[in-house]
Order: sequence, then structure tokens, then C-alpha cells
Amino acid sequence: MIIPLIIGVTFVGAVLYILKKLNLQHTLLKSVDKTSKRHGGELVAQVLKSHGIEYIFTLVGGHISPILVSCETLKIKVVDTRHEVNAVFAADAVARLSGKVGVAAVTAGPGLTNTVTAIKNAQMAESPILLIGGAAATLLKGRGALQDIDQMCLFKPLCKFTATITRVAEIVPTLQKALQIAQSGTPGPVFVEFPIDVLYPYELVRKEAGIKTNPKGLIPKIVNWYIANNVDSIFAGAWDPISTKPLPPQIPMPSTMEVDQAYKLLKAAKKPVALIGSQAVLPPVPADKLRSSLEALGIPCFLGGMSRGLLGRNSNIHIRQRRRDALSEADVVLLIGTVCDFRLSYGRVFNRKSKIICVNRNRSQLMKNSDVFWKPTVAIQADPASFVVELCNKGMKPAAEVGDWAQLLKEREIEKEKTNKLKAEAKPEKFINPVKLLHELDDALDDNSIIVADGGDFVGTAAYILRPRGPFCWLDPGAFGTLGVGGGFALGAKLVRPESEVWIIWGDGSSAYSIAEYDTFKRFKVPVIGLIGNDACWSQIAREQVPLFDSSVACDLVYTDYEKVVEGYGGKGLRLESDDVKTIYETFQKAKEIAKDGEPVVINALIGKSDFRAGSISV
Repeated sequence: MIIPLIIGVTFVGAVLYILKKLNLQHTLLKSVDKTSKRHGGELVAQVLKSHGIEYIFTLVGGHISPILVSCETLKIKVVDTRHEVNAVFAADAVARLSGKVGVAAVTAGPGLTNTVTAIKNAQMAESPILLIGGAAATLLKGRGALQDIDQMCLFKPLCKFTATITRVAEIVPTLQKALQIAQSGTPGPVFVEFPIDVLYPYELVRKEAGIKTNPKGLIPKIVNWYIANNVDSIFAGAWDPISTKPLPPQIPMPSTMEVDQAYKLLKAAKKPVALIGSQAVLPPVPADKLRSSLEALGIPCFLGGMSRGLLGRNSNIHIRQRRRDALSEADVVLLIGTVCDFRLSYGRVFNRKSKIICVNRNRSQLMKNSDVFWKPTVAIQADPASFVVELCNKGMKPAAEVGDWAQLLKEREIEKEKTNKLKAEAKPEKFINPVKLLHELDDALDDNSIIVADGGDFVGTAAYILRPRGPFCWLDPGAFGTLGVGGGFALGAKLVRPESEVWIIWGDGSSAYSIAEYDTFKRFKVPVIGLIGNDACWSQIAREQVPLFDSSVACDLVYTDYEKVVEGYGGKGLRLESDDVKTIYETFQKAKEIAKDGEPVVINALIGKSDFRAGSISV
């Protein structure tokens, strides 16, 4: 009697231990609907729909098929790209232009690793993105399943929030939390991992798990019981009613005292300057409200990143040239979502006597390199646009001297742009002067044009010449300096703004990263215009490497027929190699007409060398 009792107690103890380790106790409390044909993908789609998500970008994979099919059912447009990185770039563009979270869903393993660059870019650009990733089945993790790797360790350093779904009932609250966090504080990417067994129907999961009806032998019975209970645990309470409504994002706001401090400094300023960064155009303040507030304040503004175009094409307070000179003379500098990183020489560009007011949602970015090359007079961790609006609401009028200062800066800008225009008249050894080409493009752009910047030297030149027509009309990668954003950004931008012309300004090197997306443009009827500045070189690097080391190793390319490459993907291609103004104009107009007819098009513009950016460096 004693031996059977010991065996019995041991067996019960083992069972309780397993239950505890697997957290299966709740299966005794929550029902499992074993007849339901529903699956977890339906819940994902319902949450996205409730949050106003209109697009989900993907490259299809079996791990995520239930999500894609359910999104299609709920009229969320499923857009499949030719590379996962471009799915995330497209989601990034949607986030920037729509004010909503951009969503991408990719399969496990290499599908997810292919997105790492785009997710890091989104983190540094402060774009709210939800990345959904497939994963190996719960029971098979770490057992050598297809595409099974530790995905969480890859994305935890890149994302504000990461989570693995272990039960279907977790899907809704986890996604709600992820979407809230993506938009709260400093926006950024979030990642939710979905093991394949939380997405497919109960009966299919049981079948694939290998559960037998009547296994023979003690060990097979225990294993069968173990697997069956695991599956039941996944589906326990899966279809209990639950709200999918959004949770409100948490955004830091400036205090009255902080606004008053800034107000006193600005009221006494005679030479103030404002540097407006991408963070300034984030929700909740509409771009038009921010613009009117800046105009009322009357402070000369330099615009960067997503704020380019905020003040329109010909604003009296928007200064585009000679920023370094202005900062060396300014008595008060406002950093409105602008960071003292390499773009401001880590703060070395400021006059040591300047009073500096910095506003940023992120504490780390707010104080970047402070007490090394610069020191803030007032540092405010808050939404930059809300700060500007509150400052304007105080009724501050700029001192009379500020108008003279703004006029001086505008005169300097006009002088610099005249010098730039002269550069357009130089005759290269062959092909087209890139400065001339871009000046002609600036004249040809429609008022609703969106410019996607993807390249090095050619795009660097474009940044000085092209004038975005309005807010959210300039898309560049941001602080990470990523090449390859062109195809994805353009895809997302054209879907959100179908009425706008979308131009990709490409270097010939960077175009190769995403030119395959012309297949996507064709399939989804997205008529994007690409302009490739083709100088057969990685010129941004060659500018410093050749003079320093007398070698162009790894910098030289060939004059590839990109117009033919695009035609192979279903688009239209134009070749431009004449520097005749009429020919350039006609080529631009032809490309615009092709796009109006619904076809994506590329202009392969062969360009010569220019000293316009002589001395620029790439590190």
C-alpha cells in the first residue's frame, strides 16, 4: 500500500508542478470553445480597425496569414512589398503623414531581421510604428523549429515596448497597450510577437500539435495530456467579450512656469532664432496651428526634417541659408524639437553668450551634449508644438529690432541663393549639371508635391535647392542617415496623399535598395515619379576619400540604364542626358503626365560632377 501511495503522491505533485510552470491553472476557470472556427488574426484586425488603421504593409508568410486575411475582411488595405524593410519604411511614411501609427506585419526569422534597419531608423526619427512579427509555435520555441530565433533580444533595444503573445486572450489588451505606447511621450516603434499557434483556429492548432485521440502507453499519454492542456491554455477565454477601443496616448505638456521663463527671455531678445525639428509637427497640435503661432511670434525660423515646408514656399520668417552665421550672432536660440547632435556640430555652432531655450519630449535628446559644447538656459521636457502655441497665447510681440534682424537674415539668404544659382550655369565635362537639373525641378514641382529624399551627394544638393510647398511635403530618413528609404516612403506617402505628386529624389547608389518596389507601385496603382541623379559614383564618399587617400576604391559605379530596370518591373522609364533647359522641362512634364495616367515612372538623369558641395563630409 505504501509504494502505490508514494507513486500516487509523486504523480500528483508532478502534475501540480507542471501546471504551475505552464500557468495552466486558469484553464480550470476559463472556458475553451473547442468548436469555434475563429482565430487570433481576427482579433488583431479588430484592434487595428478600432484604432483607425487603414493600411498594413507586409511581405507574406505563413506565420502571419490569419492577420492579413482578417485585415482584408475588415477593409484594411493589405499592401505587400518586395522586401520587408520597405514595408516598415512605408509604415513610417504613413505614420508621419497621417498622425496615426504605421503598421507592418512580417513573418518570423529572416522576415523580422530584414526590418531591423527600418525599425532603428524609426526609433531615431521618432516615428510611431507597430511591427507585428510571426514566431514559432509556443511549444516549439528553442526546439529547432523553422525560422525560430530569439527575436525579442533583437527588438528590445530598438523598440519602446516589446511583447510576446502566449494566449489568444492577450491579443487585444497587448495591442492596445502597444499602440498607446507607440504614440506616447517620444513616439517610436513597438514590437509584438505572435507565435503561430495563437493565430490559427483551435482545431487546426490541435491537429498540428500532434494530439492523439487514444495514445498507448504511460509516457505517450502524459505527453499527449501535456500538449492538449497547453493548447487549451492558449485558447482559454479567447472569445470573451472585450473592448478594442484605443487607449489615449500620454504626451508631456509645458508648465505655465516654463512658458513664462521662455517668454521673459524672448521678450528681451533682439536677435532670436528658432530651429524647428521633426518633433514639432507631431500630433496633437495641427500643423496649421503651429504655423500660425510661429508667424505671430515673428521669430526667424530654420526648418529641418519633417518641419520642412511648414511655413510654405516664400515665408518672410523662413530662412534657408547661412544658418551657422545666424547662430553665431543670435542672442536667443529656440530649439523646438531640434537636437544638438552632429547636425548642429554637437552644440559648437552656438554663440557662447546666447540664451538657449530647448524643448523636447525626450529628456535624453533635450540635453544631448549639454555641458560639453553648450548649456541650456531653459530646458523643457514637453511637446514642442504645444509650447509654441502657449508662448503665442501670451500675446508676445517681437521687439522692433527683431524685424530688422529677420530682414538681414532674409537678405543673406537671397544673396546665397543667387550664388547657388550661378553654380547651375557651370558646364560639366559631360551630361547635366546637377544644380541646374534641381533648379529646373524646383520650378516644375506642383504645389501639392511630396519630396522623398533618398541619397547622399545628389540629395544633399537637393536639400539646398528644392523648396517644399507645405507641411509634410519633405520626407527624409532623419538622424540615422539611412539609405534605401525611397521606395517604401514613396509608397506610404502616395497611399495617404493620393492627390499629391510624389517624387523620389534618388542618388544612383541608393536607388538600388528599393527600385524593385516599382513592381509594388504597378500592382497597387501607385503612380510615383522617381528622379535618379546618375553620376556612376558614390559621390558623397568619393568627395573626401579621393582627396585624402588618392583612391576611389569601392566608390565607382557605372551609368546603369535605370529606365530599363524600371520597365522590367512594370513601370515607365525616361532617359535624360541633355542639359538643354527645354529638354529638361519637357522630360519633367512627360513624367508628370505619365504619373497622372496612373503609371509609376523613373527619370534616369545622367549628371556630371559639380563642386557645389565641395568640402562636405559623410561622417
